[in-house]
Amino acid sequence: MDIKCIALDLDRTTLNAKGRLSAGNRAALEYAISKGVHIVIASGRGFASLPEDVAAVPGIEYAITSNGAAVYHLPTARRIHAFSLSPSAVRSILNLTEAEPVLLEAFVDGIAYADAAYIENPVAYGASEQAVAYIQSTRHPVSDIRAFLLSHIDNLECIDLLVAEESIKTRLWGILDQAIPDIYITSSVPHLIEISDRQSGKHAGIRYVTQLLGLTPAQTAAFGDADNDTDLLSFVGCGIAVENATPACKAAANAITKDFDADGVAWGIYHILNL
Repeated sequence: MDIKCIALDLDRTTLNAKGRLSAGNRAALEYAISKGVHIVIASGRGFASLPEDVAAVPGIEYAITSNGAAVYHLPTARRIHAFSLSPSAVRSILNLTEAEPVLLEAFVDGIAYADAAYIENPVAYGASEQAVAYIQSTRHPVSDIRAFLLSHIDNLECIDLLVAEESIKTRLWGILDQAIPDIYITSSVPHLIEISDRQSGKHAGIRYVTQLLGLTPAQTAAFGDADNDTDLLSFVGCGIAVENATPACKAAANAITKDFDADGVAWGIYHILNL
């Protein structure tokens, strides 16, 4: 297997249950880099929310962020590729959700902004207890999030809908998907609907990076755990899901590795690089 590039989802994939990069996974990343393999972050997080544990690993050059809406050159913190939601799509999202029981968050220039009520009590809107510290440390509170979005209508990387019930998520997903043609919709955790420009997606981000590097999908592997990783894992030559991945993510993968809290990424990296 001639793997020259590995794309890594972060939360519940490369990061452990404490949201940290384990010593085992870090050693595997350093091993891959020493072999000349390009390690690429591929996250739903905004750039400013990337954990230092991973972003500071020497040799990692690129980060796909906001579900593929933005690609950064890590050593210079420079955004080199990006898509913004169209103003018409933003207005449609706001109009279609105005009377719905949801809160909103959005990424602007890699920074996450969210409804103050969500940041105050994320669990009330479906977030897990384990995610509270991450949410409260990375989101900037906005008292009138809808007005904020309108004031940044030309540079929104993505808008997330925060939903407390699966039935609401399913219904709204269908409405938005049918009514707005120029959006890409995905989800990394059960309480989020994540919306970006139709040209986004982690698969689009890794396509851009591999072309930049002169590589092909067949020379690329990727690790993921969630529904927002399915397109990525399907696009690359070797898609690997961690054991804790969603059914859709596992179905898109070529192989399953160990659980995210058992250094599944490290186990997978050593396996594919030594076949």
